[in-house]
Amino acid sequence: MFNSNNLKLTFFCLLLLVFLNSCNGKMPGGDARKFPDDPKKRVEQNLKEGRGFKVMDIMETKKGGVFDFASSNELWRASLDVIDFMPLSSVNYSGGIIISDWYSSEQSLNESIKVSIRFLTNEIRSDALDINIFKRECDASLLNCSITKNNGVLVQELKKEILKKATIYKTQDEQKNKEKK
Repeated sequence: MFNSNNLKLTFFCLLLLVFLNSCNGKMPGGDARKFPDDPKKRVEQNLKEGRGFKVMDIMETKKGGVFDFASSNELWRASLDVIDFMPLSSVNYSGGIIISDWYSSEQSLNESIKVSIRFLTNEIRSDALDINIFKRECDASLLNCSITKNNGVLVQELKKEILKKATIYKTQDEQKNKEKK
């Protein structure tokens, strides 16, 4: 009555029925109203959302995470060296930002500055850094203070000094690498 082929076919049909029954009709990404009709726009939307794959991604073997250490980034090291006299309130290498605490010299206790350095790229170039300097001026009682953003000559001098020091670090690192080889 039942041979092995009929038994296999029956088992396969039951298995298929179970899988189809569990699908409740909702396929992931199956709603056509959410996607544009034009293929170019769909590709653009998928790229914006980070979907899709590259052929080279399949061929590459997966490795652990890529870690860039702050000591290998010349701009980062130079920035910390240039403002090393200031106390730091927030330093985040992965976020690419350095924020100093309020700093005032002994000559003018009523005035203090705060420096914020954002790293836009790791390359040593003039648009790699976004530097903001805030100036706080207080009255004699230090209760009433006003804070203004000061992006004048001091910002340009600070940026120039950081870029100059970063260039020196880069040439030193290149020399060390040449000597190792």
